[in-house]
Amino acid sequence: MRMTQVAAAALTLVASLGADAGTFQQTATGIEVRPDSGAKVVRLNLMSDNIVQVVKLDQADKTLTPSLMTVAKPCASSCAFTVTPGKDSVQLKAGKIAATVSLKDGQVAFFDAAGKRFLAQASESMTPVTVGGKPFVAIKQGFNHGTKDAYYGLGQHQNNQMNYNGEDVLLQQHNMIAAVPFVVSDKGYGVLWDNNSISRFGDQTPYDHMSRDLVLRGADGKSEGLTARYYIGGKLALTRQEKDIDYQYLKDLDDNWPKELGPHKELKDVRVVWEGTMSSDKPGVHKMQLYSSDYAKLTVDGKEVMDVWRMGWNPWYHNFEVKFAKNKPVKLHLEWKPSGGMVAITHNNPLPSPERHSLTLSSEIAEGINYYVISGENMDRAIAGYRHLTGQQPMMPKWSYGFWQSRQRYETQQQLLDTVSEYRKRGWPLDNIVQDWFYWPEDGWGSHDFDKTRFPDPKGMVDAVHKQNARIMLSVWGKFYANTDNYKEFESKGFMWTKNVENGSRDWVGKGYLNSHYDPYTKEARDIYYRQMKTKLVDLGFDAWWMDNTEPDVLSNSRLEDFKELIGPTVYGAGEITFNPYSLVSTGAMADGLARDQPDKRQFILSRSGFAGIQRHSVAVWSGDTVGRWNNLYDQIASGTNMSMSGVPNWTHDIGGYAQEVRYQTGDVGSAQENRVTSRADANPEDMKEWRELNQRWFQFGAFTPLFRSHGEVVKREIYNIANGDDAMRDNMVWYLKLRYRLMPYIYTMAADTHYASGTMMRGLVMDFPHDEKVKNIKDQYMFGPSFLVAPVYEYKATSRQVYLPAGADWYDFHTGERFKGGASRTVQAPRERMPLFVKAGSVITAGPVTQYVDEKPDAPVTLFVYAGANGVATLYEDDGVTNAYQRGEASRIPIAYDDKTGVVQIGERAGQYKGMPMKREFKVRLIKPGVSTADNLDAADKSVSYDGKAVTIKL
Repeated sequence: MRMTQVAAAALTLVASLGADAGTFQQTATGIEVRPDSGAKVVRLNLMSDNIVQVVKLDQADKTLTPSLMTVAKPCASSCAFTVTPGKDSVQLKAGKIAATVSLKDGQVAFFDAAGKRFLAQASESMTPVTVGGKPFVAIKQGFNHGTKDAYYGLGQHQNNQMNYNGEDVLLQQHNMIAAVPFVVSDKGYGVLWDNNSISRFGDQTPYDHMSRDLVLRGADGKSEGLTARYYIGGKLALTRQEKDIDYQYLKDLDDNWPKELGPHKELKDVRVVWEGTMSSDKPGVHKMQLYSSDYAKLTVDGKEVMDVWRMGWNPWYHNFEVKFAKNKPVKLHLEWKPSGGMVAITHNNPLPSPERHSLTLSSEIAEGINYYVISGENMDRAIAGYRHLTGQQPMMPKWSYGFWQSRQRYETQQQLLDTVSEYRKRGWPLDNIVQDWFYWPEDGWGSHDFDKTRFPDPKGMVDAVHKQNARIMLSVWGKFYANTDNYKEFESKGFMWTKNVENGSRDWVGKGYLNSHYDPYTKEARDIYYRQMKTKLVDLGFDAWWMDNTEPDVLSNSRLEDFKELIGPTVYGAGEITFNPYSLVSTGAMADGLARDQPDKRQFILSRSGFAGIQRHSVAVWSGDTVGRWNNLYDQIASGTNMSMSGVPNWTHDIGGYAQEVRYQTGDVGSAQENRVTSRADANPEDMKEWRELNQRWFQFGAFTPLFRSHGEVVKREIYNIANGDDAMRDNMVWYLKLRYRLMPYIYTMAADTHYASGTMMRGLVMDFPHDEKVKNIKDQYMFGPSFLVAPVYEYKATSRQVYLPAGADWYDFHTGERFKGGASRTVQAPRERMPLFVKAGSVITAGPVTQYVDEKPDAPVTLFVYAGANGVATLYEDDGVTNAYQRGEASRIPIAYDDKTGVVQIGERAGQYKGMPMKREFKVRLIKPGVSTADNLDAADKSVSYDGKAVTIKL
C-alpha cells in the first residue's frame, strides 16, 4: 500500500485501499486522485452544493490556463462536503450532488441528492497533438452509453435538431452558428464543457468527403467516382468522373473546376449534375451532410431528400441520413445551379449504438479534460447552474423587448429618421431603429467615422430619434481596413491579426480593401478597441451596440486550415486554440468600457456569435444571415429554443430571413452586400404571394420570441413597404405588433426572471412537461414563458397544422376559446392571419393597452386574463426599465393568485418600490372559460379594482 504525503495546509490524507488501486487526497475544495491507469491526475472541485468541476490531466504537474467562460470559483469555505473511501474508489459528497472516482482508472460517476446515479463515464481519450509548436491533447469524454435521456442546448444551430440524443453537433463558430458547449438533460442535469477549440457533441471523428469511407461509382455502375455533367446555357458542355463532390471552399472551386470550361466566375446559367452510387461495407444508418449554397436538389435512391437554396457567399451544412446494407449500392443524384456558391457532400461511418446514444463531448485542442457537472431538480435548475458558473444575465432595458425595425441598410441619415417618423405617423408601436454597417466612408471601415455626405449630423440623428421616444442601435465590428489609423495603432502594439493583409486578401466593398480583425485576447487590446469608439461613437448617445461578425469571419469561405492562420496568434498560442470564444471576449471589451463610462445605464449588445458566458455582458444573440425560405423559418424554431436552453435567454432572428432569392427582389428594393446587383424585375404574382405569406408567418413567429426584430437585405422590411398593396397582410402584421405590446407586462416579468431566477423565456416543451415522453422530440413548438404554447406555421399555403398539447394540463385556443385536455395531437386551423397559440389552464396573463413605445403609459391599467380550469399564480414585475437601480433593490413585484374552485383572484401586497413607480393603478380582470376567445376582444374585462399596493381580492 502506498501512502500520499500532504502539504501542511494540508488537508485530510487518505491512502489507497487496494494493492492495485491509485491514491487520493482531500483538498480544500474537493479531492485529487492519482489513479493507476488513465489520466495521471483527476481533480474534483466543488463549485456549489450541486456542481462539481472535473479536471483530468495527462501530466501530474500541469496547470490549466484560467477559464474564459467561467467566473465562479470553487467554494472552499462556503460548501460543506465529505470525502468517503470505498472499495477501489473515493466519493466526494455535498448537499445535492456526489461524485465517485475510480482509483483504478479515474472514471467518474455522479449521483443526485437521493443517491441516484444520473451520469456515468463510459469512454475517455487524451491524445497528444502539437499545435503551433506547443504540446496539447485532443480529448474525448463520453457518458451514459445507451441512454434514453434527451439532450438540449449546445447553442444555436441550423439543422432543425431539438433532442440531440443520437445526433452529431459541430461546435465551431460560423455566421449562423453560435457554439455554446453546455448540454442540459430532460432529467435535470447539465454538463458545461470548458474548452475554447473546435469541439463536437456525438461522433468525435470529423466529417469528410464521401470517398474517405464510401465506394463511389459512376452512372454506369462501374467507373470510379461519380459522373459529373456540366451544362452551360442549358447545353451539355462536359462529362467527367469525379472522385468527390468537392467545391466546399473558394480554393476548391479554383483548384477543382474544369479548366476546359473557363473560369467559373465568368460563366452564366450553369448547372452541374452528379450521378452514381454509394456503397459501404459498414451496414446501418450513416450520417451525411450536404454543404451548399445556391440552388441544390438532392435525391437518394430515387427519393428527394432536400431542395434548398442559400445565397452564394454563405453556405452551410444540411444534415441527412442514409441506410446502407453491406456493400449494396445506393443511388445518388445531386443537381446544383451555381452563381458564386459552393457545394460538397460529407460523411461519417455509423457509431456502435451505445455510443451513438450517449452524452459524448470532444475537442481538437486542450491542456486537459475540464468540465462541470450540474445536478438540478429540473432543467431550470440545471440552467441556473450554468449561470452560476458563467455569469448571471443582467436586466436588459425594457425597450429592447419592444419592436425593432432594421434593414440592410439605411443608406442615409434621412432614410432612418423618415422610418421612425412613418411609424409614429401611422400609430404603430416601435422602440428601436437600427443603423446597419457602411455608414462610414467607403475606404474607412474601422475608422469609426461617418460619411459626411450621407450622415451629416450623427449626433443630431440620435437626438431626433430620442425626441420621438425611440432608441437607436449602431453596428460596430472588429474589422479594420489596413489604411485606417485604428488598424495601425493595433498593429503597432501587436494586437492586429495581420496575416489576411499580408496575403493581399481584399473584401467585397468597391474596389476591395485590405483588412483584418483585431485580437481581443488581452485587456490592453480590449481597452484600445473601446477607446477608439468612445469619442466618435459612444459619446453620440447611441442606446445599443450591434457587434456584427463576432465569429469572426476574417475571410469568408476559406479552407479551415487556412482560416486558422488568420485568427492568430494570440497570447494563448496559435489561433485555433481559441477558435470559439471571440464573441465572448470582444463583447466584454464593449461591456466593460460602457460600464466604466455609463455605470448606471443598462446596456444592450447584439452579437452574431455567442459562447458560454456571453450573457453576462448584456448580450443577445441572433441567428445570423438566414434566408427567406420556408425550411429556414422552420430551422429557427429549434435554433432559438436550444439557444435559450443553453443558458443564453435573449435570442432573436431576422424576420423574413436576411437574404432572399432573386425572384423576390422586385420593385423599390434596397442595397445588397458584396457588390451584387438586385433584379428590380417585374413581379411574378405567385412569387410575390409566397414571399408575403412567408414574411407574414415569420412575423407571427417573431412576435413570440424573446426579441422582436425585423431585418434583411434588398427587400425593404418596414411593414408599410413589405406589405405594400396587401392590406390584409399589413393589418395582420400590425395586429401581432400590437399584441406584443399588449403582452408587455407578461413579457417584461418573464425577462426579469432571466436575471432574478436564471429563467428561460423561449422554452422547449420538455422544460415544463418533462414526464411527457412525446414532447422530447418536438421541434416545431415551444413555450413562451410559463403560459403560452406557440406553434408557428412554416409551410406555404398551409391553413392548418398538427399541434401536440402536452399532458398534465388543459389548454385554451387563444383564438377560438376552445379548451382541450392535454396529451394528444390536434389539427388546428391556421388561416393565413392566424398562428396557432394556446394558453395553459390556470394561467394568469398580465397585459396592458397598446402603446407606441414600452414606457409610454407607466400607470396604464393592467388586465389579468385568467384561464379557468386550474389554480394559478403570476407576478407583475416593474422597475424603471433603463437604469441599474434594480441592482440596488429598486423594483417592485405584485403577486397574483387565482383559486379555481372559489373563483377568487387575489392581488397581493406590493413588495419593493422604484423611482417613478405609480402608487395607484387599475387592475382589470377577464375570466376565460371554454368558448371565450381571448383574441376577439382584448379590451374586454369582467371586473376592475383600484389598487394602491395593498392586497385586494376579486370574486369572479
